[in-house]
Amino acid sequence: MLYGTEFLARLEAGLRSRLAAWGIPGTAQVRLLTISENATYLVEAPSGQKRVFRVHRPGYHSREQILSELAWIEGLRREQVIDTPAPVPALDGSLLQPFRDGEDDRFVACFEFVAGSAPDESGDMPKWFRVLGAITAKMHGHARHFVVPEGFERKRWDWRTIIGPDAYWGDWRRARGLDAEGRALLETLSERLRARTEAFGDGPDRFGLVHCDMRAANLLIAGDRLFVIDFDDCGFSWFGYDFAASTSFIEDSPEFPELMRAWIAGYHSVAPLPPETEAMLPVFVMLRRLQLTAWLASHAETPTAQALPDFTAGTLALARAFLQAEAAK
Repeated sequence: MLYGTEFLARLEAGLRSRLAAWGIPGTAQVRLLTISENATYLVEAPSGQKRVFRVHRPGYHSREQILSELAWIEGLRREQVIDTPAPVPALDGSLLQPFRDGEDDRFVACFEFVAGSAPDESGDMPKWFRVLGAITAKMHGHARHFVVPEGFERKRWDWRTIIGPDAYWGDWRRARGLDAEGRALLETLSERLRARTEAFGDGPDRFGLVHCDMRAANLLIAGDRLFVIDFDDCGFSWFGYDFAASTSFIEDSPEFPELMRAWIAGYHSVAPLPPETEAMLPVFVMLRRLQLTAWLASHAETPTAQALPDFTAGTLALARAFLQAEAAK
């Protein structure tokens, strides 16, 4: 268990040791917001100013990869493509500050604080999915002409690294509650997803720099504006995979078909969505669902994993329905 009580205490102490780099005393109020790949904190200075600090998970991203993420955020902000909080440099102009934790360096990044709340199922989700579709189209348009700076490095998200032998988030075969019959079903699913994505290909019209994690937890509603946050998993993948990521953990919602229609309509309001990509959206959704099944197994200590004890059963039900639909084609 990575994010145990002792580890979190060390992270907070390390974060406090670097706050002075941003002109904030180490005695400031620090509150843990989320644990996912990283630990994210809200820090309130004695002046009342609030900042969001992210302490990066060990071994997940290199310094160069994190700086590349921040470079894309700054590019999106510079061209006013979307609403997203600005990275806040330290007093010396640096965007990352390290602290030593045992034998490892932990990197700390700082962002503007935006007051808002994530979309939830009690609200008008189709409305926000339409907005999100438009935002996604704008981001894809920007990505197609974004000139990456020298040394730009982000992960590639394809079948091999999402659910295949090089999967960044672990092996779905270790999912809680997965028996031999379920494993055989998901093996069939995995192979079908491999075949479909390989046939679809990765040409520049369908594969490029994407956010990869625009789920509800990474969105903030502030008045009538929808902010996109947490670009930690941005990288090179299929443009249609951004839709799949936006439906994370709600793939079996009764509202799902309406949400997909709303997202597609929003996308079309900004730019054409190629019919080939639109037809692949259910494939990407299942690819993401199997990836999340692996993530929950490898991040069992996180609140998200603990709140979803029946996720594997849901994955199996979705897999059966998907494979039946594929067989009917």
